[in-house]
Amino acid sequence: MHRALIRAVVASRDARAPRVRPFFLTRPVRVLHEEAMLMGAPSTDKVRNVVLLGHGDAGKTSLAEAMLFMAGQTKRLGSVAEGHSNLDYEAEEVRRKITLNLSMAPVEHNGVKINIIDTPGYVDFIGDAVAGMEAAEMALFVVDAVAGPQVQTRKLWKLATDMGIAKAVFINRMDKEHADFDAAMAALDAAFGHRVGAVQIPIGAEQDLRGVIDIIRMKAYHHEGDQEEILEIPAELVDAAEAARDKLCELVAEADDDLMEKYLEGDRLSQEELETLLDKAIAQSIFIPVFVGSAITMQGVEDLMDDIVTFFPEPTAHGPLTTVDGDEVPFSVEGDVAVHVFKTLSDPYVGRMNFVKVVSGTLKPGQELVNSRTGKKERVAHIYKMIGKETVDIEAAPAGDIAVLTKLSDTLTNDTLSAKGDISFAPLPLPEPLYPVAIVAKTKADEDKLGSALKGIVDEDPSLLMRRDEETHQTVITAYGDAAIDVLINRLHDRFHVDAELVDMRIPYRETIRKAAQAQGRHKKQTGGSGQFADCWLRLEPNPSGGYEFLDEIVGGRISKPYIVAIDKGVQDTMASGAIAGYPVQDVKVAVFDGSMHAVDSNEMAFKTAARIGFRAAAEKADPVILEPIATLTIEVPDEHAGAVMGDISSIRGRILGMDAPEAGVQVIRAQAPYAEVVHYSPHLRSITSGTGSYTLSIDSYEQVPGDIQKRLVEEHDKERAEGH
Repeated sequence: MHRALIRAVVASRDARAPRVRPFFLTRPVRVLHEEAMLMGAPSTDKVRNVVLLGHGDAGKTSLAEAMLFMAGQTKRLGSVAEGHSNLDYEAEEVRRKITLNLSMAPVEHNGVKINIIDTPGYVDFIGDAVAGMEAAEMALFVVDAVAGPQVQTRKLWKLATDMGIAKAVFINRMDKEHADFDAAMAALDAAFGHRVGAVQIPIGAEQDLRGVIDIIRMKAYHHEGDQEEILEIPAELVDAAEAARDKLCELVAEADDDLMEKYLEGDRLSQEELETLLDKAIAQSIFIPVFVGSAITMQGVEDLMDDIVTFFPEPTAHGPLTTVDGDEVPFSVEGDVAVHVFKTLSDPYVGRMNFVKVVSGTLKPGQELVNSRTGKKERVAHIYKMIGKETVDIEAAPAGDIAVLTKLSDTLTNDTLSAKGDISFAPLPLPEPLYPVAIVAKTKADEDKLGSALKGIVDEDPSLLMRRDEETHQTVITAYGDAAIDVLINRLHDRFHVDAELVDMRIPYRETIRKAAQAQGRHKKQTGGSGQFADCWLRLEPNPSGGYEFLDEIVGGRISKPYIVAIDKGVQDTMASGAIAGYPVQDVKVAVFDGSMHAVDSNEMAFKTAARIGFRAAAEKADPVILEPIATLTIEVPDEHAGAVMGDISSIRGRILGMDAPEAGVQVIRAQAPYAEVVHYSPHLRSITSGTGSYTLSIDSYEQVPGDIQKRLVEEHDKERAEGH
């Protein structure tokens, strides 16, 4: 669903929990309150939906694990590196030590339910990142303190902006060697503009990281195990803290015209004025807060959670959501129930699980909802919240909350469930996958199961497309890259016990002729009873207007009309199977101009056979050629990679059609190249542009292949025929 721009302000600040910290605070929420967990979110204003985004290996999952542990949802701090993460639990995730699936980490903090949505950071799995943004009002970008904002972070930032959700940043791993807060802030400012400003600055760095300074309240905090100590700001950091607060106040003041005028006249914002405006400034992206710390040592994490509860937008900070019909559905518990499915997973024990965002009403067990896609009723037996792979029953989920439904008969990602089935929200705004592969089963037994297994996986993940190519007779899966395909193959084995492998993609070549030629097609066969006889003369010539055209030039009744129809059918059958290399023949005009028949032995089948013989004989003399599909590409790259991309296009028999510069630092290159050369262009472009390039592709025309390629294709076809394929 494409978001309306965030435009409303959190209506009430009464929901904010007061920030009370004794000198040493043992976290009161470390003990899991089962009763509170069963209740779920008490109301819409007590919900915060936060999606964690960023480049792979920035520490998103570690941050989510730290918040789970801090809130008492887990008994020990989960670790991706050590293989006991609560959120990266799938076998492939444990093996690769990366996040492959969206996962949920709901926590309760100061009376507010925070739905933390952890997402993959690798481009091949961007579909789950989009799903997470669809369900959230706030995108928290996790950035490595050494690497800064990397390629995928920048791409996801643009997507979050396009989808209209507010943004914040957590600079992670300040305890890492060579961590540099000032350099990271400078990189954020260069990448995302001046509205990025610190609300925390670190005390120390690398192994000397001792805590963080809260710029909003001008206090310093140090974490040690379960305890947090409030400190005075170190003298050497007072100037840096004051400078960060000045920028914070300057940007936040823009959220109110009167206070902005007051600030410009030299008056400082009061603490009350700053805190009163901060949530509005964040929700409207006037100010983008930057937090800092370490998910492993948990420095800065509790301070981040406090500010999520206090200043991050609640679900009503969005305007009403728009349906595909243009209707508006506000986030409110007052209306009928309407939920949008943003993610579907399959569990070998639980079955299919649908992650839903409640848009309207209050979702409760026992309700009967209608799927707008299928028109079928679905009964809600149980409502769960998920913590990694663990499900916990909840009694209700109000508008704005996220829940998990199971055992729905036919509900998938992008579906809408509502009381009457008359609401349908737009599907996820996913980038188009452009990496196709052909997949086959390894054994005959697996072949019988492969189709249904693939359908099960593709139904769950709309970033994967499956089709049966009737021309090349292959099952084709299209994904975002080779890593996604590798995971698909492993999931087929682990989840469905189907062994599959990839085979070469067959390119949809065509054949045609370059000159006119004619030949006789004669079929005569005598057996014990009636024989078979058919004789026809065919003339082939190129058809400049395109397509296939059949002409009946028989005079004097030498071939009767039913047999003319049979000749036409025989020609078309032969064209479909190719004249020289097995590829469909196109743009040919065929005329039958002479022939003969037998009163007893002629029949339609005999004339279809004669037509095939005549067509192939004439085609061999008509200068047959193979045509290859030509792809038109629109490639967007930074200026510094434009030269490399253009040189690469030239090296693969491509040609540059033109260039544009839609914005500073960006080049859009329009090019054409043989589809066979760019069918797997996605990882190639990623390699030559350091992951910064993107493109779209369409097949628009066919051109004659070079002679050496035609020779190779004909030889391969002849070899396959000789081997009986």
